[in-house]
Amino acid sequence: MSLIDTYGRRINYLRLSVTDRCNLRCSYCMPEEGVEKLGHCEMLSYEDLLRISAEAVAAGIEKIRVTGGEPLVRKGIVDFLARLAALPGLKELVLTTNGLLLKEMAQGLKDAGVQRLNISLDSLKPEIFATVTRGGELQRVLDGIEEAERVGFPPHKINVVVMRGVNDDEILDFAALTLKRPYAVRFIEYMPTSGDADWRDLTVPGAEIRERIAREYEIEESSNTERSGPSKNFRIKGAPGSLGIITAMTGHFCDGCNRLRVTASGVAKGCLFSGEGVDLKPVLATGDAELLRQEIRRIVAAKPGRHEVTDEGSETKPFAMSRVGG
Repeated sequence: MSLIDTYGRRINYLRLSVTDRCNLRCSYCMPEEGVEKLGHCEMLSYEDLLRISAEAVAAGIEKIRVTGGEPLVRKGIVDFLARLAALPGLKELVLTTNGLLLKEMAQGLKDAGVQRLNISLDSLKPEIFATVTRGGELQRVLDGIEEAERVGFPPHKINVVVMRGVNDDEILDFAALTLKRPYAVRFIEYMPTSGDADWRDLTVPGAEIRERIAREYEIEESSNTERSGPSKNFRIKGAPGSLGIITAMTGHFCDGCNRLRVTASGVAKGCLFSGEGVDLKPVLATGDAELLRQEIRRIVAAKPGRHEVTDEGSETKPFAMSRVGG
């Protein structure tokens, strides 16, 4: 089975949020005071999340990335991941985490069948990390990364949201990580999810990021896999690791978008910026698996050709990234 949208894109990647809760309050993800948490009755049960995943895989999804908030704060997450990993037809199960709980949970995640980790890490300087995350402890994340390597996870993807005047002076420091370890470091352009009018002042264009690295190092292109995300990949010549840039704002990658999102409250979105999305809870309440699969196909068919955030005169309704799942 394949999921093909009206623009001919093959949709084979589901980002599945299991919680809106997080143990950090990153400045680009949520307001300082946090967000109003979903009630337990609003959040999907693991059973419902598993039903959605099973029908999505049956319809053509091959890769699931489990996200949050911070997915590791939800009680019972390891058992859920083991059930998810056992879905017939699922080719890739990955998880995005901020790494704070990774030291304690890495072995359980590996045993459950998680194949790879994406780790959000926006600074290598303790004081800047604490500022961006509003109180996070960098060393805990670094210890978690080390433990995940020790238990046998393959080289991690390290996600860095680049913000001018905040952490853009660390671009070369992050690039240098790939000279020592086979990490895949991904630089992500800052996005206006909070509705801030001056978001362009914080956004460092991907072309500038690449140019800064190329001034210091000789670089060469590297290719994406079929189920990989929208990163434009390259590497420092001779480095064991790789680099990538996700140009969400300055360079549309919408024509190659292969993903579908489902939030912890059961809202499906064809695009991060596609408004309210479609509430799957009424369909889940029917208990009809075929109806749920049809609804997934319908959402894919309605997936927009591109987002309009950078268009002249467009307005982005503010939302907390923790509610959507990154």
